[in-house]
Amino acid sequence: MIYSVQGKLIFKDPLTAVVECGGVGFGCKITNNTLKNLPDVGEDVFLYTYMNVREDAIELYGFFTKEELECYKLLITVNGIGPKAAISILSALSPNALARAIAMGDSKLIATAQGVGPKSAQRIVLELKDKIGGDIASADDSAESIVTDSGSKSEVISALVGLGYSRAEAASAVSKCDLSKSVDQIIKDALKYLF
Repeated sequence: MIYSVQGKLIFKDPLTAVVECGGVGFGCKITNNTLKNLPDVGEDVFLYTYMNVREDAIELYGFFTKEELECYKLLITVNGIGPKAAISILSALSPNALARAIAMGDSKLIATAQGVGPKSAQRIVLELKDKIGGDIASADDSAESIVTDSGSKSEVISALVGLGYSRAEAASAVSKCDLSKSVDQIIKDALKYLF
Protein backbone atom coordinates (compact mmCIF):
# COMPACT_ATOMS: atom_id res chain seq x y z
CA MET A 1 0.00 0.00 0.00
CA ILE A 2 1.35 3.42 -0.96
CA TYR A 3 0.27 5.77 1.86
CA SER A 4 1.59 9.02 0.43
CA VAL A 5 3.77 10.57 -2.25
CA GLN A 6 6.06 13.56 -1.88
CA GLY A 7 8.08 15.15 -4.62
CA LYS A 8 7.90 17.52 -7.56
CA LEU A 9 4.55 18.11 -9.25
CA ILE A 10 5.31 17.50 -12.94
CA PHE A 11 1.76 17.53 -14.37
CA LYS A 12 -1.77 18.42 -13.31
CA ASP A 13 -5.18 18.59 -14.94
CA PRO A 14 -8.73 18.38 -13.53
CA LEU A 15 -8.49 14.58 -13.21
CA THR A 16 -4.83 13.80 -12.51
CA ALA A 17 -1.73 14.95 -10.68
CA VAL A 18 1.66 13.40 -11.44
CA VAL A 19 4.22 13.57 -8.66
CA GLU A 20 7.84 12.66 -9.38
CA CYS A 21 9.44 10.78 -6.48
CA GLY A 22 12.98 9.43 -6.89
CA GLY A 23 12.79 9.56 -10.67
CA VAL A 24 9.40 7.81 -10.87
CA GLY A 25 6.23 9.74 -11.77
CA PHE A 26 3.22 8.60 -9.77
CA GLY A 27 -0.07 9.44 -11.50
CA CYS A 28 -2.83 10.09 -8.95
CA LYS A 29 -6.51 10.59 -9.70
CA ILE A 30 -7.65 13.65 -7.76
CA THR A 31 -10.72 15.59 -6.65
CA ASN A 32 -11.55 19.20 -7.50
CA ASN A 33 -10.80 20.13 -3.89
CA THR A 34 -7.29 18.67 -4.17
CA LEU A 35 -6.77 20.35 -7.56
CA LYS A 36 -7.55 23.77 -6.03
CA ASN A 37 -4.86 23.23 -3.38
CA LEU A 38 -2.09 21.96 -5.67
CA PRO A 39 0.93 24.20 -6.19
CA ASP A 40 2.19 25.19 -9.64
CA VAL A 41 3.85 22.55 -11.81
CA GLY A 42 7.53 22.28 -10.86
CA GLU A 43 6.97 22.88 -7.15
CA ASP A 44 7.12 20.35 -4.31
CA VAL A 45 3.90 18.68 -3.21
CA PHE A 46 2.72 16.09 -0.68
CA LEU A 47 -0.38 13.95 -1.30
CA TYR A 48 -2.02 11.29 0.85
CA THR A 49 -2.86 8.35 -1.39
CA TYR A 50 -5.11 5.35 -1.68
CA MET A 51 -4.13 2.48 -3.95
CA ASN A 52 -7.04 0.62 -5.52
CA VAL A 53 -6.13 -2.80 -6.89
CA ARG A 54 -8.45 -4.51 -9.37
CA GLU A 55 -8.01 -7.48 -11.66
CA ASP A 56 -7.31 -5.27 -14.65
CA ALA A 57 -5.74 -2.15 -13.09
CA ILE A 58 -3.86 -0.61 -10.19
CA GLU A 59 -4.98 2.97 -9.60
CA LEU A 60 -3.60 5.58 -7.23
CA TYR A 61 -5.88 8.27 -5.79
CA GLY A 62 -4.33 11.42 -4.32
CA PHE A 63 -5.72 13.75 -1.63
CA PHE A 64 -4.38 17.04 -0.33
CA THR A 65 -5.72 16.50 3.20
CA LYS A 66 -5.95 13.48 5.47
CA GLU A 67 -9.65 14.31 6.08
CA GLU A 68 -10.38 13.95 2.39
CA LEU A 69 -8.57 10.58 2.31
CA GLU A 70 -10.56 9.35 5.33
CA CYS A 71 -13.86 10.45 3.74
CA TYR A 72 -12.87 8.64 0.54
CA LYS A 73 -12.15 5.43 2.48
CA LEU A 74 -15.54 5.66 4.20
CA LEU A 75 -17.39 6.31 0.94
CA ILE A 76 -15.97 3.25 -0.81
CA THR A 77 -17.20 1.05 2.06
CA VAL A 78 -20.79 1.89 1.03
CA ASN A 79 -22.38 -0.81 -1.12
CA GLY A 80 -22.52 0.38 -4.75
CA ILE A 81 -20.10 3.31 -4.29
CA GLY A 82 -16.89 2.72 -6.17
CA PRO A 83 -13.72 4.79 -6.46
CA LYS A 84 -15.08 6.89 -9.34
CA ALA A 85 -18.28 7.83 -7.50
CA ALA A 86 -16.34 8.60 -4.30
CA ILE A 87 -14.02 10.95 -6.22
CA SER A 88 -17.05 12.60 -7.84
CA ILE A 89 -18.68 13.18 -4.44
CA LEU A 90 -15.49 14.64 -2.95
CA SER A 91 -15.12 16.85 -6.02
CA ALA A 92 -18.58 18.29 -5.39
CA LEU A 93 -18.39 18.52 -1.58
CA SER A 94 -15.59 19.21 0.88
CA PRO A 95 -15.17 16.63 3.67
CA ASN A 96 -16.91 19.00 6.13
CA ALA A 97 -19.81 19.66 3.76
CA LEU A 98 -20.19 15.92 3.15
CA ALA A 99 -20.14 15.18 6.89
CA ARG A 100 -22.79 17.86 7.48
CA ALA A 101 -24.96 16.51 4.66
CA ILE A 102 -24.74 12.98 6.08
CA ALA A 103 -25.43 14.18 9.64
CA MET A 104 -28.47 16.18 8.50
CA GLY A 105 -29.71 13.38 6.22
CA ASP A 106 -29.41 15.63 3.15
CA SER A 107 -29.16 13.02 0.40
CA LYS A 108 -30.25 15.58 -2.22
CA LEU A 109 -27.03 17.54 -1.71
CA ILE A 110 -24.95 14.37 -2.10
CA ALA A 111 -26.91 13.46 -5.25
CA THR A 112 -25.71 16.69 -6.89
CA ALA A 113 -22.35 14.94 -7.49
CA GLN A 114 -21.93 13.78 -11.08
CA GLY A 115 -22.87 10.12 -11.54
CA VAL A 116 -24.48 9.75 -8.10
CA GLY A 117 -28.20 9.01 -8.15
CA PRO A 118 -30.79 9.58 -5.41
CA LYS A 119 -30.75 5.94 -4.27
CA SER A 120 -26.96 5.88 -3.95
CA ALA A 121 -27.04 9.17 -2.03
CA GLN A 122 -29.67 7.79 0.35
CA ARG A 123 -27.57 4.65 0.86
CA ILE A 124 -24.56 6.83 1.75
CA VAL A 125 -26.58 8.72 4.37
CA LEU A 126 -28.02 5.50 5.79
CA GLU A 127 -24.75 3.58 5.99
CA LEU A 128 -22.46 6.41 7.12
CA LYS A 129 -24.69 8.44 9.46
CA ASP A 130 -23.44 6.59 12.56
CA LYS A 131 -19.81 6.66 11.42
CA ILE A 132 -19.46 10.27 10.35
CA GLY A 133 -22.36 12.34 11.60
CA GLY A 134 -22.34 12.70 15.41
CA ASP A 135 -19.94 15.55 16.08
CA ILE A 136 -20.96 17.56 13.01
CA ALA A 137 -24.65 17.20 13.82
CA SER A 138 -24.15 18.46 17.36
CA ALA A 139 -22.05 21.37 16.05
CA ASP A 140 -24.83 22.29 13.62
CA ASP A 141 -27.41 21.98 16.40
CA SER A 142 -25.43 24.35 18.60
CA ALA A 143 -25.09 26.82 15.70
CA GLU A 144 -28.84 26.65 15.16
CA SER A 145 -29.52 27.08 18.89
CA ILE A 146 -27.64 30.38 18.82
CA VAL A 147 -30.02 31.58 16.13
CA THR A 148 -32.97 30.19 18.10
CA ASP A 149 -31.96 32.34 21.05
CA SER A 150 -32.27 35.42 18.85
CA GLY A 151 -35.79 34.34 17.88
CA SER A 152 -35.22 34.28 14.11
CA LYS A 153 -33.55 30.92 13.44
CA SER A 154 -36.56 29.09 12.04
CA GLU A 155 -37.56 31.99 9.87
CA VAL A 156 -34.11 32.50 8.34
CA ILE A 157 -33.39 28.81 7.76
CA SER A 158 -36.87 28.20 6.35
CA ALA A 159 -36.41 31.11 3.94
CA LEU A 160 -33.07 29.73 2.74
CA VAL A 161 -34.49 26.21 2.37
CA GLY A 162 -37.33 27.75 0.38
CA LEU A 163 -34.73 29.25 -1.95
CA GLY A 164 -33.40 25.74 -2.68
CA TYR A 165 -30.56 25.36 -0.18
CA SER A 166 -30.30 22.32 2.07
CA ARG A 167 -30.98 22.66 5.77
CA ALA A 168 -27.30 21.91 6.49
CA GLU A 169 -26.11 24.62 4.11
CA ALA A 170 -28.61 27.11 5.55
CA ALA A 171 -27.65 26.36 9.17
CA SER A 172 -23.96 26.67 8.36
CA ALA A 173 -24.41 30.03 6.60
CA VAL A 174 -26.63 31.42 9.37
CA SER A 175 -24.07 30.46 12.01
CA LYS A 176 -21.61 32.87 10.35
CA CYS A 177 -24.01 35.85 10.43
CA ASP A 178 -24.50 38.67 12.94
CA LEU A 179 -27.76 37.55 14.53
CA SER A 180 -28.57 40.90 16.10
CA LYS A 181 -29.69 42.21 12.68
CA SER A 182 -33.18 42.00 11.18
CA VAL A 183 -34.37 38.73 9.61
CA ASP A 184 -34.16 40.26 6.12
CA GLN A 185 -30.58 41.39 6.71
CA ILE A 186 -29.54 37.99 8.14
CA ILE A 187 -30.97 36.32 5.02
CA LYS A 188 -29.01 38.70 2.79
CA ASP A 189 -25.82 38.08 4.78
CA ALA A 190 -26.33 34.30 4.73
CA LEU A 191 -26.78 34.37 0.95
CA LYS A 192 -23.33 35.94 0.62
CA TYR A 193 -21.83 32.90 2.37
CA LEU A 194 -23.79 30.54 0.14
CA PHE A 195 -22.52 32.03 -3.15
